[in-house]
Amino acid sequence: MSDSPIGIVGGGIVGLAVGRELTLRYPGVEVQVFEKEDELASHQTGNNSGVVHAGIYYQPGSLKAQLCTRGRVLLREFCLERDLPYDEVGKLVVAVDPSEMGRLDALERTARENQVPGLRRVDGREINEIEPHAEGIAALHSPATAITDFAAVARAYASDIEAAGGTIRLSTEVTRINVSAGSIELTTGAATHRVGRLVICAGLQADRVSAPVDGEPSPRIVPFRGEYMDISPAKRDLVRGLIYPVPDPRYPFLGVHFTRRVSGVVDVGPNAVLALDREGYRRSDVRLADVANYATWPGFWRMARTHWRTGIKEVRGSLSIRSYMQEASRYVPEIGAADVERGGVGIRAQALDRDGSLVDDFRINETNGVVSVRNAPSPAATSSLAIAEHVVDRMTQS
Repeated sequence: MSDSPIGIVGGGIVGLAVGRELTLRYPGVEVQVFEKEDELASHQTGNNSGVVHAGIYYQPGSLKAQLCTRGRVLLREFCLERDLPYDEVGKLVVAVDPSEMGRLDALERTARENQVPGLRRVDGREINEIEPHAEGIAALHSPATAITDFAAVARAYASDIEAAGGTIRLSTEVTRINVSAGSIELTTGAATHRVGRLVICAGLQADRVSAPVDGEPSPRIVPFRGEYMDISPAKRDLVRGLIYPVPDPRYPFLGVHFTRRVSGVVDVGPNAVLALDREGYRRSDVRLADVANYATWPGFWRMARTHWRTGIKEVRGSLSIRSYMQEASRYVPEIGAADVERGGVGIRAQALDRDGSLVDDFRINETNGVVSVRNAPSPAATSSLAIAEHVVDRMTQS
């Protein structure tokens, strides 16, 4: 690794974790982080559910499975060292209907292959011992699943970068990247910055920032808005930890679930509604360039033909709190539409290949001294320190 500065595009948790890892591996090398917003962790990092995943869902042997397992351990140690919140409240993945038992069995096999710590199968009586107000016929219990404040974690990573002599440039959007022999030029407004190596961790804008550099049109980012419902204070004690449905493996989202946060708030969600603006957190937000970006992508229409029924269901839940809670109340019947109000909103960057495949695993490209994190969905926050190790390993080997 040369002594030239190393640039990071993106001030979310993954970009900051990579920047921190570089300062640890290469003391004295300046890391420069470029973030277009006026604060760090503004988008996916700061608007997710705060869940530290234990590896239940991920294809054994995939990057997700490997990096989630190591990332959880590293994150726990980091939070304990920095006195950041980290509460192992545990998770129940609950089957409420016999038709879900086959999927629960398959999920258990996956979780055991991934060596999820403390995992056990429980019946209806044991569900009530863990979550007295939950209902189900069987469940998987993951006691090591935790909650934290990922925005606070990201800020701690940034502090480490600055303490090592690095620079965090807020309100600094990279509008152009020019790669030439031995040099990479970043244009930000009227300024030009030269770095020796570059890592792109642009999240919701990952395809737009990376494509001019790596020449890859795929995958394309399709934004999905995730809406939460906050449970009224009078009913919050009905949920002790995390209560999830058995996911449908054909769909990348885990389904609406109950989540206790480190703040004490308990919410339901998120859903997954196609967004009309990559960074639009209101239903009324529309950015025509964003719509055109995915509407002209062949993979979008192939995906739509496959998942249109699910899409209609999600829109119905978005418009009606009663409809939203109809499914969720199957798991905790004492919490219904009258017990919640609309809460926070996040946008998920769903990567989509040309053939309509929803990209599930992490996807990282490298070309001409630039590493592009093209797809880093959940559990990217959990895995952030392990992703950073993986990215820096690749940079070292090239």
